[in-house]
Amino acid sequence: MAWPIADVARMSGVTARTLRHYDEIGLLPPAWIGSNGHRYYEERQLLQLQQILVLRALGVGLAEISRIVDAQVDELESLRSHHRRLVAERDRLDALATTVSRTITDLERSRKDGTPMTSINRPENLFEGIQPADIDVSLRDFPEHTEAARQATAVMTPAQIEAGQRERTARMVRLAELMASGHPADAEPTQHMIDEEYQLLNGLRTVALEEYLAIARSCTENEQWSAAYEAIASGLAAYQRAAMEAYAAARLS
Repeated sequence: MAWPIADVARMSGVTARTLRHYDEIGLLPPAWIGSNGHRYYEERQLLQLQQILVLRALGVGLAEISRIVDAQVDELESLRSHHRRLVAERDRLDALATTVSRTITDLERSRKDGTPMTSINRPENLFEGIQPADIDVSLRDFPEHTEAARQATAVMTPAQIEAGQRERTARMVRLAELMASGHPADAEPTQHMIDEEYQLLNGLRTVALEEYLAIARSCTENEQWSAAYEAIASGLAAYQRAAMEAYAAARLS
């Protein structure tokens, strides 16, 4: 049985344009092309598309997916491998959800009675379930930065990578504290933090003004980014974006 590209797009949720792109780069050629020029897919192609989408959901880039697909011998064993990764990702997300829930409870109690957050006394509690690989997923809309980040981490030890991830999350918490304290997004303490972030960002590769503003917009427009900020504190995504835009206007324009 064969399905035309329109049906495959509808069933999978992948646009026909994306399917044509996968064909053009040799990742997912159709089973055959009809006399009308339409692409048709059979069972084997659907299984391969499932594999591609699973790997994409796990944050794997198209180049790496192509290498995995080309190297695999047994489709069943490949599926078993993907299943193991999905179960591990599920467990990681469960741990992350527990961490975020604990932080929310702690922040609510701290704001209510004015006492310090207990999780700050044991900062490692803030980071359970957070993995260094998350940065690849979060930078998916900025492939140049993804590659720069990968090159930077390639020469780092696992401990150094984990420490960097923890520091990134800690900066988000500190920014949330500034927001909760009533500092405007363009206030000096907030802008000092944004400058630190900009210098770190620019340390990977030079970031032009328009790209920096696009990154700022992603704080609220990128679902994963926004969720990460909002998990720390409600309104933090918009606060981060406003702070970055104020920084760009004052120092980069």
